[in-house]
Amino acid sequence: MNKRSVRSIDCQGKKVLVRVDFNVPIQDGRVTDETRIIESLPTLRYLLDQKASVLLCAHLGRPKGTANLKYSLEPIAQCLQKHLNQTVFFAKDCVGAEAKEAAAKLQGSQVLLLENLRFHPEEEKNDSSFAQELASLAQIFVQDAFGAVHRGHASTVGVSKHIPSASGFLLEKEIQALSKILRQPETPFLTILGGAKVSDKIDVIQNLLPKSDHILIGGGMSYTF
Repeated sequence: MNKRSVRSIDCQGKKVLVRVDFNVPIQDGRVTDETRIIESLPTLRYLLDQKASVLLCAHLGRPKGTANLKYSLEPIAQCLQKHLNQTVFFAKDCVGAEAKEAAAKLQGSQVLLLENLRFHPEEEKNDSSFAQELASLAQIFVQDAFGAVHRGHASTVGVSKHIPSASGFLLEKEIQALSKILRQPETPFLTILGGAKVSDKIDVIQNLLPKSDHILIGGGMSYTF
């Protein structure tokens, strides 16, 4: 893997901004599937062991660039602190005065979750000023949101242009697994694809066709086929 790992960057006592994939289902103010939160824990625990101040940024749903409490990440902070067995502070914005103040107060081995990135239209536009403002909250950026890295957004592409960056353990694990099956797959090689958005998957299907013995398509995609 030719990506720099968080293991190879000095995070000791630093402020570290981590892009996580916390796009999880929430019902009645409670997270109903904690899988993605649990997957982020190895990276977060490693950084906390390094006495880093950990700032988390993520998106939830599609609020279309406006603040909508239906898509607030606050319930996720409550869920995460259960798994980390420590307080997870929450900032009601991901940029601006409140985010800066909360980041400045954060001590080593403490965690701060920033509000939904997509409350700002600049996130999905990969706006340079927005990315720079996000980056200004920390000294190091760690990308660990495997489910979002295919998006050219400020928190996936833009931030990495402003501060030293590395991949987290989840991203590292997924890249290694994908590299193995795409370069030297064991046969028979069966590909299972799901989801609703066929347009996002066409390139994937075309890439996997010559490598796969069989491709099974389920979910909303199957209706199109």
